[in-house]
Amino acid sequence: MKDVAIIGAGIVGLAHAYTLAKQGWRVRVYERSLRAQGASIRNFGMLWPIGQPAGDRAAMAMRSAEIWREVLHAAQLWHDPVGSLHAAYHADEAAVAQEFAAAEPERARWIGPEEALRISPALLPTGLLGALHSVAEMIVDPRLVVRLLPEFLDEVYGVEFHFGFPVADPHVLPADLVLIANGADFETLYPSVFAASDLTRVKLQMLRTAAQPEGWRLGPALAAGLTLRFYKSFAHCPSLPALTQRINETMPAYDRWGIHVMASHMPDGTVTLGDSHEYGLEVDTFNKEEIDDLILDYLRGFVQLPEMAIAERWYGVYAKHPSLAYFLADPEPNIKIVNGVGGAGMTLSFGLAERVCSSL
Repeated sequence: MKDVAIIGAGIVGLAHAYTLAKQGWRVRVYERSLRAQGASIRNFGMLWPIGQPAGDRAAMAMRSAEIWREVLHAAQLWHDPVGSLHAAYHADEAAVAQEFAAAEPERARWIGPEEALRISPALLPTGLLGALHSVAEMIVDPRLVVRLLPEFLDEVYGVEFHFGFPVADPHVLPADLVLIANGADFETLYPSVFAASDLTRVKLQMLRTAAQPEGWRLGPALAAGLTLRFYKSFAHCPSLPALTQRINETMPAYDRWGIHVMASHMPDGTVTLGDSHEYGLEVDTFNKEEIDDLILDYLRGFVQLPEMAIAERWYGVYAKHPSLAYFLADPEPNIKIVNGVGGAGMTLSFGLAERVCSSL
């Protein structure tokens, strides 16, 4: 039996731990904190295949979702296969959504306002032209998943977890392979590798409402026109440049802070809202009230929640490559780096782990 040491207990590290343990490896995971605290717990909990461009990345996202379902069922962890709606309130938004549905009917369909309102009671009816509907998206609670998956992996597959264990030198770990999945701390162990990698950091601001009334549900994960110009999956749509130009000219603050607005419903009744994108290796420690206000202002233009009081505000930081879906490196024999999945960590993690581990 071969031994692997995984540095980082975020979702990418956990996905690789699961995949390798199933393949018969002896797996040990080392996490510097007493509990994973990075981007893996600071997100929407959305598994979001609709955001991945057609081809290899979309296929990886769909495969990742299959493995996610396998893991979540086995671990008896909450998940909600609600799908998604991109609501359109402007003609250019409707055009992009319709073009996507026509080009990729196997991934999504255009629906009229009446059907959209039946699917989600949270959408504002005034001015609604219709929506892009996909059934592939699923919601998990990232805080629960990242906290409870280690217990499942320990109990079922014998994966050893060493929390509160910072690794300064990967060579001291007792393993045939060291896999480094340390996210936004990418320069810690191999600074020269990451200095040449083009990886950067992305800071995002997010919020959660207080619990919604018992029995009321958001329905699908919700997005709108801003999101259509954010994900590369919509880049082939002929109407996208016009949509992007309108937003640039009429909503410059949303471009300045990289804001697009989405909402997902958690099992405790709260709704997670966000987010923004500030790029750069140096991360601002302080949140900007302007960004939260912009998120909430836009949200009120297409979503109506029974409870709009904000209970939590936070920021997260993830590593991103400017052009690649993920970053892999082998800086030394028997050491592999997996990083740079950007905001698609929850979406791609298990599919990426399967691909990486099949090549070992």
